[in-house]
Amino acid sequence: MAEGKLKARLMDGAAMQRCLTRMAHELIEQLSPLDNVVLVGIRRRGVPLARRINGIIARSEGIALPVGEVDISLYRDDLTAISPEPWVGGADLPFDITGKTVVLVDDVIYTGRTVRAAMEALLDRGRPGRIQLAVLIDRGHRELPIRADHVGKNLPTSRQERVGVRVTEIDGEDGVALYQCEP
Repeated sequence: MAEGKLKARLMDGAAMQRCLTRMAHELIEQLSPLDNVVLVGIRRRGVPLARRINGIIARSEGIALPVGEVDISLYRDDLTAISPEPWVGGADLPFDITGKTVVLVDDVIYTGRTVRAAMEALLDRGRPGRIQLAVLIDRGHRELPIRADHVGKNLPTSRQERVGVRVTEIDGEDGVALYQCEP
């Protein structure tokens, strides 16, 4: 998907790190003790963000949480609109999620459809005790009654704008930018 015309650079790497650090400390405060908590990143950019949050928690609390990842491709309600032959990578959950507090991690929440698909993918693999959502950016415009429990930054946008999150692990650099989409 083309990003469109750059409108603003919203975060650099240091600002992203501050948001992730604050989110990690919120998780520690709200979910302690952490022995029943797992992090699951939504592919693609949610995975490195989940790993980073886990690193912050490990440095702060001395406990590394289990981290997994989920690919929501087969669970999307717009699957055929994306591609006639979408690439599907499955899930990497090397632990049982039954009875656990699962914190889903993603880069941006928009309509809520990605999160709905991720919850369906999780429920196919077990029955968590509860699911929470942590996102770096909440841009509004929900189509489903889903909200994030932990948000790095609320960023009101128009539907003609796109939020682009870049992470070093995938893109070679960290940053968040706002783009104007072509009509």
